[in-house]
Amino acid sequence: MRVLILGGTREARDLAAALVAEQGMDVVSSLAGRVRDPALPAGETVIGGFGGVSGLRAFLRDRAIDVVVDATHPFAARMSAHAVAACAAPSPALDDAGSAHSGSTHSGGTHSGGVWAGGVWAGGAGSAVPLLRLARPGWQARPGDDWYRVGDLAAAADRARELCPPGGAVFVTTGRRELAPFAADPDRHYLIRAVDPPTDTLPSRHTVLLDRGPYTVEGETRLLREHGIRVLVTKDSGGTLTVAKLDAARTLGVPVVMVDRPAGAGQVPPTWPGVAGILIALRELAAGPTAESPPSSASIRRQ
Repeated sequence: MRVLILGGTREARDLAAALVAEQGMDVVSSLAGRVRDPALPAGETVIGGFGGVSGLRAFLRDRAIDVVVDATHPFAARMSAHAVAACAAPSPALDDAGSAHSGSTHSGGTHSGGVWAGGVWAGGAGSAVPLLRLARPGWQARPGDDWYRVGDLAAAADRARELCPPGGAVFVTTGRRELAPFAADPDRHYLIRAVDPPTDTLPSRHTVLLDRGPYTVEGETRLLREHGIRVLVTKDSGGTLTVAKLDAARTLGVPVVMVDRPAGAGQVPPTWPGVAGILIALRELAAGPTAESPPSSASIRRQ
């Protein structure tokens, strides 16, 4: 079975490594190409966009992709929407019998009765490409946290200015893009941490720190102290790679402005919070589920 994994997240890399080790699994991972030196997953890797929904549809057709796993960053809403649209379209990668073209292996048979796609069990052969979502759970506030949830980065910049007095320092960890909302403030110093140099307009008073996780609580606590951070701004990315900054903020009593994840639009595919559950679903798809026997409810979890 040929699997396309969308995303360069840690979970995407873990899934690729697990699938490469399995018999009958052919893995292709797609990275957006926004990071200069990305950590490459096991198996084949393609870097760069597809050219919208039509480009992704063409890729699914040309590479005879049997199933797509959306393991993109929780804030990559546009790519997730493209995946839903592309996978919902009729796929030439499936023949009239409902099985994949030769060259793609199904260890237990063919998709004779339908496919699980776009959040619904689609009856009828060749109707769609199955789409599954691997999305790590968001962070949850713990006792001692002082969090302020906002809907976007513009609101985050406004709230940070409310919480941090003039002359204070704000730690921004939302990435190298979309920093313009913070640029209009000449009264505070902004410590901006990103993997690559920022591409947006920056505040007049700023320090750029190029670094990538994982981070430790000790290191993050030291960083907050050294820079006199009064407010932390972050996206609700979830996971363990960068969670140490939240632990450090709790320890030091630093308020956190948390940007909520974008709301999904339209259909939401079956979603798993971790690699283990989605591996079960992929094995079941490889074994050839039918409309009467879709992936087991025990393996399907929704956020």
